[in-house]
Amino acid sequence: MLKSKAEMIEIKEELKGNGTNALPVVALETSIVSHGLPYPQNVSTALEVEAAVRESGGIPATVGIVNGRAKVGLSEAEIEHFGRADGIRKVSRADLAVAIARGETGATTVSATMLCAKAAGIKVFATGGIGGVHFGAEDTFDISQDLRELAETPVIVVSSGPKAILDIEKTLEVLETLGVPVAAYGQNELPAFWSPSSGCEAPLRMDDPAEIAKSFLARIEFGIPGGLLIANPVPGQFGIPKEVSDAWIKRALVEASARGVSGKAVTPFLLNSVLEISEGRSMASNTELVKSNARLGARIAMEVAARGACNG
Repeated sequence: MLKSKAEMIEIKEELKGNGTNALPVVALETSIVSHGLPYPQNVSTALEVEAAVRESGGIPATVGIVNGRAKVGLSEAEIEHFGRADGIRKVSRADLAVAIARGETGATTVSATMLCAKAAGIKVFATGGIGGVHFGAEDTFDISQDLRELAETPVIVVSSGPKAILDIEKTLEVLETLGVPVAAYGQNELPAFWSPSSGCEAPLRMDDPAEIAKSFLARIEFGIPGGLLIANPVPGQFGIPKEVSDAWIKRALVEASARGVSGKAVTPFLLNSVLEISEGRSMASNTELVKSNARLGARIAMEVAARGACNG
C-alpha cells in the first residue's frame, strides 16, 4: 500500500511546539556528515553545529532519510550512524521519493533538506556552501539542483555562498535568472565558501537578522515563490585567501578530470582532494563556517518565529 505523507515523515517531538507559539527551528543537512567530512570530525562537527544553534537561541533539526522515512530531528546515535556507515546514498530532490519508497537510508543534500524542511514547516536552513554551476558546465550541463530548489521552495538558506569549487559568476547568473534573492551578510562582496572574498559583488547586502526575516515573509505574503539565500562570510581568522583556495581547486579539478569523475561524485571528490592538498586547512575552515552559519540561522529563525511564521 502507498505510504501517506504522514507515514513518510517523522518530526521530533521537540520541534512540534504546542500549536500556538512558533518555534525558532533551524534545519541542518546530513550530506556534510556522510559525504563532506571524514570520520570522526564529521560527527563532532554535526554535534557542534547543533550546539551552536541552541547556544544562539534556536532549536536544531538535523534531517536525514532513515529506513524510508524523512526524519526531521535526528538523535545523536543516528547522527553517529550517518557519520560512520559506508555506502549511505546522497539524496537530492531527484531521488528523495525513490529513497522513501524503497525504504532506504540517505543523507540529504541542500535540495532534499529544503524539501523536508518545508514539509515540516521549518523556514530556516543552515548549511556550509550551496551547489551551483560547475566549471565546464557549457559542455557537461553540470548544474546543481540547489539552484532550482532555491527558486521554488520557501526556505531561508544560510550558507557561506556557493562552494569555492564552482563557477561563481555563472552560479550568480543562474540565480538571477531564477529570481532568487542573494544577499551577502555584513559585506558587499559575495563570499566563496572558505574565502570571504569571491571577486563578485553580491546582488544584495543585509546586516540584520530582523531585516532578513521581514524580507522573506514579505515574499511569502506577496505570493512570490522560492527562498532567500544568505551568504555569510567565514569568520575572519578561519578564512582562506581566494588565490590560495583557487590554486588548490585547480589541482583538484585536474585530478577529477584525469579520473573521469562526474555527476554527484564530483563535489565530494573535489572537497576530499582539496582537504588532502591543503593538509587539513580546508576542513578547519569548513567546520567553523558551518557553525557560524548555524548561529546566524538561529538568530534569523528567532526573528521569523517572533512574527509567528516558523515551525510550531
